[in-house]
Amino acid sequence: MDLKQRVLRILEKNRGRNVNGALMAERLSVSRTAIWKIIKQLQDDGYKINAVRNLGYCLEYSNDILSAESIAPYLLGKARSFKLDVRKTVTSTNTLAKEMAVSGASEGTVIIACEQTEGRGRMGRSFYSPGSTGLYLSFILRPKVDLNDSLLITTSAAVAVAKAIEKLANEDVKIKWVNDLYMNDRKVCGILTEASLNVENGGLEYAVVGIGINVTTKDFPDDIRDTAGAIFSNIPENKPVKSILAAEVLNNLSASMDDLTNRSYLLEYKNRSFLIDKEILVLKGNDVLPAKALDIDDRARLIVEYSDGTREALSSGEVSVRTINAG
Repeated sequence: MDLKQRVLRILEKNRGRNVNGALMAERLSVSRTAIWKIIKQLQDDGYKINAVRNLGYCLEYSNDILSAESIAPYLLGKARSFKLDVRKTVTSTNTLAKEMAVSGASEGTVIIACEQTEGRGRMGRSFYSPGSTGLYLSFILRPKVDLNDSLLITTSAAVAVAKAIEKLANEDVKIKWVNDLYMNDRKVCGILTEASLNVENGGLEYAVVGIGINVTTKDFPDDIRDTAGAIFSNIPENKPVKSILAAEVLNNLSASMDDLTNRSYLLEYKNRSFLIDKEILVLKGNDVLPAKALDIDDRARLIVEYSDGTREALSSGEVSVRTINAG
């Protein structure tokens, strides 16, 4: 960790409070001039740091620049051991996380970005990921589940993220099977889980859970303008929303991923679903089949009934689902 990161860590731990420059210099075994130069660099980077003679340096509480240091103070329990890699811009956090997983990155490695230039969703769709208005992260797992239970990873993550968004936005969050989160009838989050199969034991070598949240995103492209939304119209000025949101997501993920197969989160997932008992369209290849969504089973598959009375348990990799007249 370089001096800049060490100074930032101290400021983040004391966010909203003055930190004496001389004491900081003594603690880090550097000169007061070195501390002043780092403070100036941070200010040039956009950090809101007030310098007051005889009081020291104060990072404003509302400062909302994402960094590992800004997220760390809000992490709890097991999430404190996660390895956070925060970047300004990436092609795709999932792409980067998969490369790291193949290279042996441990479970709990998290890639977080302020912007994605090639953000991806299910079925190869793009995910709109502009800079400064969203939160994009990917979480590496090495779960002890077989391929048949892999859908549980996405469902547990959806509940974890829904709870995090609700805590900050104070609004109900619904889930569209299998991986989209909605608030006020607008999609505010998409989740993409990608995994590698261990052919020797039939389990997963690793899984990467990608999460894209529209925090204050506006000006959506034409193809999603009528369905996409953000959790805030404007960032609240009194707290570092993106840093807190990232930490809440990771805190919830750390709890839900410990034992995926106990399925304790499935009831909450069902209760948040807005598909159950609704007429839907099931898209299979070139076929569009009217159906009714009946339930979600213990493997997180969507149970549907077609017009001829036949029923089927759908897995996310096979189909796409649309609510009729709702997109």
